[in-house]
Amino acid sequence: MSNSNQIFTGEKMIAEKSGSVGIMIFNNPKRLNALSLSMWKDIPRILDLFEKDDDIRVIVLKGSGTQAFISGADISEFNKERSDINSISNYDLIVHEASTRLQYSEKPTIAMIRGYCIGGGLGIAISCDIRIANNQSTFAIPAAKLGLGYNIDSLKPLVFLVGPSFAKEIICTARQFSSEEAIHMGLINRVVADHALDSYIDNYCTQLSDNAPLTISAARQTINEIMNVNNTGINKNLCDELLEKCFVSEDYIEGRKAFMEKRKPVFKGR
Repeated sequence: MSNSNQIFTGEKMIAEKSGSVGIMIFNNPKRLNALSLSMWKDIPRILDLFEKDDDIRVIVLKGSGTQAFISGADISEFNKERSDINSISNYDLIVHEASTRLQYSEKPTIAMIRGYCIGGGLGIAISCDIRIANNQSTFAIPAAKLGLGYNIDSLKPLVFLVGPSFAKEIICTARQFSSEEAIHMGLINRVVADHALDSYIDNYCTQLSDNAPLTISAARQTINEIMNVNNTGINKNLCDELLEKCFVSEDYIEGRKAFMEKRKPVFKGR
């Protein structure tokens, strides 16, 4: 992801564009990229920029530096931002909106995990479509060590991803899991040696960018409906409409034509 251009700078968030890749950077290195309330608020803003850019085909989320993806919530803010019922409710609403925007992003998302992926950071990663970590990464939800409660919307994606038994182990032990344990649980998709992580992500993004956007979009939305992430039941009409949109698209014609001509297809997302 070289030759990237910065398109957004927040208090502790950066957005860059590199060819067909939008890069969201959690930029709070002094606190190992711990999530402040302003960072949660910037997530939807950055996604809006990426989704409005037709050149961007895939979104990568990463932490600043080499020590952490995201080390959790910025606990130093809790006395101000999560000290009573009203402030906790407001905080949780902002977190829920940001997480939901990630889960239902119009474009595929990859969490590029290097180092610590803790608490809210793991929640961010779980909200992405794909999680690729280096072999030195560690994962945990330490809520039980802090007396924090996790609501249904926060726990449901974790349970869907790893199942109820592993979800209970992660929450109840509050311990840190290695990347080897994480991939065994299905918490992450791939483990890569640290020196190879950047090139692996680059190649992965190229694969996704070269594929048909409408097919990817239809599959992602249909899978979300199947998993019933939004608690409303499967919208079969929507799934059928997404499927039909693929088959009447120019990209479907291009895909068949390229296959017959034994060449790489050029998809345009229409």
